[in-house]
Amino acid sequence: MNLFRTKSVEQSMADADEPGRKLKRSLSTWDLMIMGVAVAVGAGIFSVGAKAAANFAGPAVTISFAIAAVTCALAIMCYAEFATAIPVAGSAYVFTYATMGEVLAWIIGWNLILELFTAGAVIAKYWGIYLSKVFALMGLDVPPSISLGGIDLYWGAFLIVAIFTVLLVLGTKLSARVGNVFTLIKIAVVLFVIVVGFTYVKFENYSPFVPASQPTGGTGTTDVLKQSFFGFLTGAAPAQYGTLGIFAGAALVFFAFIGFDVVATSAEEVKNPQKTLPRGIFGGLAIVTVLYILVSLALTGMVPYSKLAEAESPTLTTAFEAVGNNDAAKVIAFGSLVGLTTVIMVLLMGLSRVVLAMSRDGLLPRSLSKTSTIRATPARLQIICGAAVALVAGLTKVDLLEEMINIGTLSAFVMVSLGILVLRRKRPDLKPSFRVPFGKVVPVVSAVLCLYLMTNLAVETWIFFALWLVVGIIIYFSYGRRHSRLNEKFAEARASVSGPAAAGTGEPGTDEPSNVASEKVSRH
Repeated sequence: MNLFRTKSVEQSMADADEPGRKLKRSLSTWDLMIMGVAVAVGAGIFSVGAKAAANFAGPAVTISFAIAAVTCALAIMCYAEFATAIPVAGSAYVFTYATMGEVLAWIIGWNLILELFTAGAVIAKYWGIYLSKVFALMGLDVPPSISLGGIDLYWGAFLIVAIFTVLLVLGTKLSARVGNVFTLIKIAVVLFVIVVGFTYVKFENYSPFVPASQPTGGTGTTDVLKQSFFGFLTGAAPAQYGTLGIFAGAALVFFAFIGFDVVATSAEEVKNPQKTLPRGIFGGLAIVTVLYILVSLALTGMVPYSKLAEAESPTLTTAFEAVGNNDAAKVIAFGSLVGLTTVIMVLLMGLSRVVLAMSRDGLLPRSLSKTSTIRATPARLQIICGAAVALVAGLTKVDLLEEMINIGTLSAFVMVSLGILVLRRKRPDLKPSFRVPFGKVVPVVSAVLCLYLMTNLAVETWIFFALWLVVGIIIYFSYGRRHSRLNEKFAEARASVSGPAAAGTGEPGTDEPSNVASEKVSRH
């Protein structure tokens, strides 16, 4: 079956220029930088940090953010080297296809769909809930959901997904301009939170900076499913805080850094990608890391972490309400709404680009990869993705799967980090404009850190992840492997070497091609 057949860099570049399936290069360094900030500064900064401080790390959540940022930075270096060597849509999926083979590329693409689809649906649902809170602050009672035949319909999710689906269909540059405006507004809100928050800081709230580890107080099945996979493997009793709590917090707040692998999916739409991609990605990462650390310092300095832990769903608003500043809480509610808005836009774009790349290769139906002749956007695919995200966000309890976003992202980071080593060995002739420093050290450290953070996610997250992989593997073997365009090339190579009789025997792709045929395909 030759599951590990690879697609050459040259073929990936050629496929990106296929008439009727190509994208328009229109994004600048500024657009990419803002895109990274747009997708990162959202739910993470307004809610996940408070949750990590309350339930896992205490004031040491600042270290959790730093660990997550370093992990992301190491992986993003690998993304940047790949993206400047292969500047096409698809991100980690395309990179894995060029280095480790088709079956692993499928798994990574499938995991990216998990990450982007789940994140889009979760955040669209939260957007609707925050919209109702903003209405409440204005004295209007507008519930976040309405009941239809006993089913709760979150109407806000449908509204925001529909708006940005239309914008993305009209053009990537137009949606980027709209996103720029929203992003600048929410950066202003975050700076307001930092400045006002520091006026309430009491240094005694930072003590103890790393709270002592303590048991969660339960021994049932639910408690075991909620504990980290690392704790489960080592036989540790379910606990929170302490050193392991810092890493558990890092695994959780990693959600706040998912934007930067999404930025890499836009490589095919970037002007002068060899220079623009590294600058845009690292510029955005630097901005959000500084903002996250300052917000986490303000948050844990305003109120004791134990106070945050008393809240059912702690957020930044919880801290400001605790110090009696309800006006700031109103600003945060507005900032959360604006922040989530641009996150949804970038996630919807990233989702469609990953599916576009996979469908170009035939692993998903080829009809999905067609682009508009006028605007050079995957209009049909964007509408399908938008409709699917809206339905799941509006009709299901998708928020229960939040951590699936992180495990999908981290698994892709691992493959990209290791893939750089393979690419350098297989294609030493490639000269990307950005190269990860310190040889093999950074990619290996990046892969190890990402794997470790994955083990700090909950046991139930790993169970859901395993089920998702099983479904993906079934789809690959029942559809993707047989319809793969690379599979067709292998069949053609066999035919040219073995003659018509051999080409007509058996199903294409079910037998390993000869060495001569393999060599011919690798040169394509």
